[in-house]
Amino acid sequence: MSDRERQVTRAFVALADTLVDDYDVADLLHTLVQQCVELLDVAAAGLTLADERGGLQVLASSTEQARLLELFQLDIDEGPCVECFTSSTPVLVADIAEQAARWPRFAAEAARDGFASVHAVPMRLRRQTIGALNLFGLRPGKLSADDVALAQGLADTATIGILHERAVRQAEILSEQLQTALNSRVIIEQAKGVLAAAGRLRMDAAFTALRAYSRRNNQRLSEVARALAERELAPGVVLAPVETSRPS
Repeated sequence: MSDRERQVTRAFVALADTLVDDYDVADLLHTLVQQCVELLDVAAAGLTLADERGGLQVLASSTEQARLLELFQLDIDEGPCVECFTSSTPVLVADIAEQAARWPRFAAEAARDGFASVHAVPMRLRRQTIGALNLFGLRPGKLSADDVALAQGLADTATIGILHERAVRQAEILSEQLQTALNSRVIIEQAKGVLAAAGRLRMDAAFTALRAYSRRNNQRLSEVARALAERELAPGVVLAPVETSRPS
């Protein structure tokens, strides 16, 4: 096995090590950009990720210059990173100066920062694109087909990790919501029992009274039920007849 093959193996092992319980997404992304600089013929790497509203945010960068250039792209909505994300396809630019007409402000800023080439690959899983991995060079030049494939593979591995983390978080939120609903149901049943016993009512009539009281007083049904179950609210108050004004 060559030194490069060992490096590639270590890179994927390092990324895979982050795909465990309680892993840190920020650490995953930092690992990704550092591995790109070590493995590929680039001077810096940056990563942008879409937020919940679909806007891109800079999440990791190997150098401050790369971070600032990424922020500049997003601020002016122009550049290979933005185009890569919106098109969901790689944007490979061997010489940024030759693309001055395509991205005039980005090309000028990149030149001021000393970058001469840039290659962006999408972070995607099937039809979902969540960001872009951007590779910056100090001199013009193409990435080899093998390096492009390796960059895409690293980005894909990170994408799986990020989407897995989001899925776990969403599942936890759903589980919490379901548990809250179940807990509310238990409390409501207890409150119905309190009202049924106090007013000698059938359970359905008790629930009707409970719901009517919560609506009249603009309170959540679960809150009224909890107050009844914990004896903070007297059953007689809930069961008291509603006074209606008679026409004069």
